[in-house]
Amino acid sequence: MLKKLYSGLILSATIAGVGATTAQAATGESCIPIGGVAVANFFSQGKDKPIVIAATLTGSVNSAAGKIVGQRKTATGLEMDMEHYFGRSDGGFMQTKDIGILTAVPGKPGRFMIEITYDIQTAVTRGTLNGYHGQFKSFGLVDLREPDDMKGLVRYSGEICK
Repeated sequence: MLKKLYSGLILSATIAGVGATTAQAATGESCIPIGGVAVANFFSQGKDKPIVIAATLTGSVNSAAGKIVGQRKTATGLEMDMEHYFGRSDGGFMQTKDIGILTAVPGKPGRFMIEITYDIQTAVTRGTLNGYHGQFKSFGLVDLREPDDMKGLVRYSGEICK
């Protein structure tokens, strides 16, 4: 029984891999997976100024910085306009313009579930990431209770192409 399950998983993975290769060949693009975890800290710069983000990452990207350039209250929490700057140890760099959707955690004031969609700005990719385009996403939790100690933890994943 276990052998059949294992064989089925291998077959499924092989078929999925062949499909991805065929799709990439049809478009002429080369795609790479992107994913990992980010531990973020948010720094207030004062009233009417962007909130700065600094993060340590594991996975496909090693470091990130960013800023929250706008935010709006919604019926379920907040919506944020964001920009991020990602760097890799192999010299790759990309900038993204993003939308963050924050959903308030019931009974936990100042704490939110967060989902971010990152849109790569192709004109601002450099090094080993030069010319890559697309989107990737993250989800996680942020604690915005203390203006001097705002923090978050997110899992990012997706695929970017060139």
